[in-house]
Amino acid sequence: MQTLIQSPTDPAFVQDPYPFYVKARQQGPLQYWQDYGMIAAFSHDAVHALLRDRRFGREIPQELRKPSAAHLAPFLAVEAHSMLEAEPPRHTRLRKLVMRAFTSREIKSLETGLQQLCHQLIDQFPDRPFDLLDAYCTQVPVIAICRLLGVPEQHAPDLLNWSHKMVAMYQASKTVETEHAAAQASTEFTEFLKRYIDQRRSDPKDDLITRLISAEEEGDSLTTDELIGTCILLLNAGHEATVHALGNGIKTLLQHGWDSRWFDPDHIDKLVEEILRFDPPLHMFTRYAYEEVDLFGHRFQRGDQVALMLGSANRDPDALDDPEDFDPTRRPRINTSFGAGLHFCVGAPLARLEMQIALPILFERCPDLQLSAPPKFSNTYHFHGLAELLVTV
Repeated sequence: MQTLIQSPTDPAFVQDPYPFYVKARQQGPLQYWQDYGMIAAFSHDAVHALLRDRRFGREIPQELRKPSAAHLAPFLAVEAHSMLEAEPPRHTRLRKLVMRAFTSREIKSLETGLQQLCHQLIDQFPDRPFDLLDAYCTQVPVIAICRLLGVPEQHAPDLLNWSHKMVAMYQASKTVETEHAAAQASTEFTEFLKRYIDQRRSDPKDDLITRLISAEEEGDSLTTDELIGTCILLLNAGHEATVHALGNGIKTLLQHGWDSRWFDPDHIDKLVEEILRFDPPLHMFTRYAYEEVDLFGHRFQRGDQVALMLGSANRDPDALDDPEDFDPTRRPRINTSFGAGLHFCVGAPLARLEMQIALPILFERCPDLQLSAPPKFSNTYHFHGLAELLVTV
């Protein structure tokens, strides 16, 4: 096994991590990434296998846990009740309850409102160059989450602010200031949601918060802390990923050229899947080994952490022909962008719906859309998203 040295905050890597992935895959399925201090899986086969292997999970083994800094307590309190950081049986219980409320029917009911929202946002586009991330890519998912939860849309800026500060905790560029900001955002977000949950307990509405309160499985229901953790997860994971996916996808379409036939109802799902495969919003997802495991020529010990390189797996030539080509006419048979197995993204259907609606409307309404400045990616790895997307219509 080779040792790889590559700073995740290096400017060249931030702008284009894919050449590093090519070199890593050429060395074998697993490599030791010195900058992260852990084994990383770069091949599709290795990532695919580890995502589904129940001998690995998100929760750090109890005996390896260390005391946390006091200033992080509010942030960690939210994390402690998140499905993303849970394993069975706790994860099984939480996911069953959440899925009783977060159904495909409820997601589908957002479609007409999302279409109207996209048109309203486009009606407000200025004639001069502007940032499409702020004007469109950010607004679609955050307003969708507001509507889903039943939170008034005027609170969208607050939700965005809290989400950005909390999600920054997962970025390689985080600092002590990042930690304090995330803790403060966690406190404010928690207090905000507690008020709304209390209101919905006494005055139920047709929204996700009410359905989460009502969700029951064999007499069990979600606690207030679990309700808060679920709502924050849906916003933070769903919003951040969809913003980046839309931004990366629009950038790719403008740089590679686009065909209006790709937006037809019988082709749009292929376009969305290829966008997610070609330049996904999340490039790394980590797991802990729960026992001694021999895989791909390496022996993992209990407590070993492994990085699953989703962005690399999606471009593995051993799993897909011409993976470096952007080809929306194919239906990718590989796509790890939403994870897999136990922790497959619960918000994937909503993210796909938002993209299937937002992309066709944008390019139909703005056929002359073009870049007004070279796009630049933000220093937010292990996320991979643009800092801004300056365009003219």
